Amino acid sequence: MTEMEYGRRSPLLRVRGRSVAWLPPLPLLVGVILLDFSTGEDFRIISWIVLVPGIAAAICGVWTTAAYSLLSLVTYVAVDSAWPDEYKAGFGDFLLVALGGALATLAAVARVRHERQIGHIRDIAETTRRTVLRPLPPRWAGIEHAGVYLAADVDARVGGDFYDIQPGPYGTRVFVGDVQGKGLGAVETAAALLGTFREAGYHEQDLTALAERLETRMIRHRSHTAAIGRDEGDRFATAVLIAFADDAPDAIDMMNFGHEPPLAVGPRGVRELPSGEGVPLGLGDLAGRLPPVHRVPLAPDETLLLVTDGVTEARDGLGVFYELAREVDRAVTADPRRTEPRRLVRRVRDGVLRHSRGRLEDDTTIFAVRRLPAAGNGRGEDPEQGGLRS
Repeated sequence: MTEMEYGRRSPLLRVRGRSVAWLPPLPLLVGVILLDFSTGEDFRIISWIVLVPGIAAAICGVWTTAAYSLLSLVTYVAVDSAWPDEYKAGFGDFLLVALGGALATLAAVARVRHERQIGHIRDIAETTRRTVLRPLPPRWAGIEHAGVYLAADVDARVGGDFYDIQPGPYGTRVFVGDVQGKGLGAVETAAALLGTFREAGYHEQDLTALAERLETRMIRHRSHTAAIGRDEGDRFATAVLIAFADDAPDAIDMMNFGHEPPLAVGPRGVRELPSGEGVPLGLGDLAGRLPPVHRVPLAPDETLLLVTDGVTEARDGLGVFYELAREVDRAVTADPRRTEPRRLVRRVRDGVLRHSRGRLEDDTTIFAVRRLPAAGNGRGEDPEQGGLRS
């Protein structure tokens, strides 16, 4: 990582787009010089100049830290030589400054190397996230949507939350869910489910048949990970599967696999849709059947809001949970325009972060979708690129 790259990752050390990370150690160096002369011969502090490369090691690049180490050493010799022999700090403090500069330079090497590795990991995580959560046009397949994903681990940026839209000859399907657990295992499981959804969601006419394909895929994926020695236990996924059928413009078909119940948000208020009475995907053998398909009325001016448990389990400093339905109802009552997906997602995101003071206990996904007007609804084929809302 170059110093310019480090500056891009440290916006507080940039002014008008230019890095100023080299600047903070300089006033310290000048201050030590002036203070050494002002305190007199009874209190020599020139050896404090060893702090200058130490500060540089924390915020500057390797070469800048090395330059400050050399400058501190030269300054020490120059300032100490200006005093009579009986008041000089001497060779011992010279060694202290030299050793401090060398250690500071080594510390800067280690820090920059670590930052480069972290940056590489972040790039990989970001690529992984965008592979799982493929970019989606905001107005596509007859619906308008907005979504945001917030990782509980800011550095990781990946988790088991997922969402996707799949248009097809039998209408548009929406799939939102949360894989149990964290890490790459959860990401792999989410990718497996989304891959099946994108294929079966296009070809299967019946929503129950699509659900069966997803259940089978979950079990097969779990068997595969166990066969290669990565037994992750009975991993499962809570999810909501929704169909916007062309023959039902004022309703949706929905299956809930133990997930948070969606909310229908409209100018007249907020109502909760059927809850997760079914077992999660991957645990269907426990119930012996899939959850039922509910046909739920959805007015043209209503937006469907789906969240993962990172929203409903967000707590404030007193341990009080975030009350999603109440907060959304209050926001929509104050401004009915907040039913628009982008505004609704932004309002919930800001509310969760404010309520939890930015300390998320779990990965958080907020996804809002509503039908476009019949004219110019943008229904089309299945492009593999677009704009991810995050």
